[in-house]
Amino acid sequence: MKAPARPPFRARLRAFFRPPRTLSVTKTGRTYLVVTFGVGLGALNTGNNLLYLLLGLLLSMVVVSGVLSERCLRDLTVRRVGADAAFAREPFPYRWAVSRKAGHGFALVLSEDLSPLVGTGRVGHLPAGRELVVRADLAAPRRGPVRLSGVRVTTTWPLGLFAKTRVFSLEGTLLVYPRRGYACREPGPAETGPQGETGSPRHHDGTGDVAGLRELAPGEDARRIHWKKSAAAGRLLKVEREREERRTWRLSLDAGLTGEALERRCEEVAAQAHQLLDAGHEVGLQLPEHTLRPAAGASQERRILQALAWVGFEDVDASTKQEAA
Repeated sequence: MKAPARPPFRARLRAFFRPPRTLSVTKTGRTYLVVTFGVGLGALNTGNNLLYLLLGLLLSMVVVSGVLSERCLRDLTVRRVGADAAFAREPFPYRWAVSRKAGHGFALVLSEDLSPLVGTGRVGHLPAGRELVVRADLAAPRRGPVRLSGVRVTTTWPLGLFAKTRVFSLEGTLLVYPRRGYACREPGPAETGPQGETGSPRHHDGTGDVAGLRELAPGEDARRIHWKKSAAAGRLLKVEREREERRTWRLSLDAGLTGEALERRCEEVAAQAHQLLDAGHEVGLQLPEHTLRPAAGASQERRILQALAWVGFEDVDASTKQEAA
């Protein structure tokens, strides 16, 4: 899989000459224009002054719609907040922040321009001098870095006849993680087993099953107190739990995989890492280009997902990687 290439010359030329606003007719607007055209024909054929008056009213509403929709898109400021985590082929929450200096905005629809991301966010009313965070559920077709060029803002206010769009140029990169799924095979044997006391299943002060109760000693953590038993016994009793054994796995990604085979293997490794880390074990990752040391916790899962998302995109420049980090 290759790194995302620079847009072709024709696409860049089209973006350069693209007008600052684009206008499209909605389904309601097409019906309105047909009715207006019919009234115009009737006025020409009959010479009825009432029809001319009605035609003027219909045409004036078109002008009013264009003026008010332009006022909605003027003086807008948009910034990209982004997503906490984006996974391929499943909806993920994404956010933009939008504000305006003066006036009010109505019926605004936000989306990413010229991007494979699918989904829109909506805001009904945007008051002046206040920044609103607009949330949307977006979806990406596959993992890897997604180049973002701008944010598209569309409004159909006030009559819903036309959809006027303005594009705000905002460069950025979104790193999409492998799809969260199920692992079809086991991760294999652990690299190391329990060592000393830390791995003993009968060692207390862990997070496993309840082993018993004992009186709370001075200086011990009060969060382990069993309040019901303490009230019945008349003294503070602490809950003792077994310490679960922790093992270490080092997952690997085979070299030479491409296409769907690579995508499926990345999804399997991500699922295996999630299961093992959720159980409290340490997980490392061996990739053709580099290695992640075994560690535990949610931060290690995020590092593994980031490493899997970049597999096949190693040729991307450093600035793009820094934006996606």
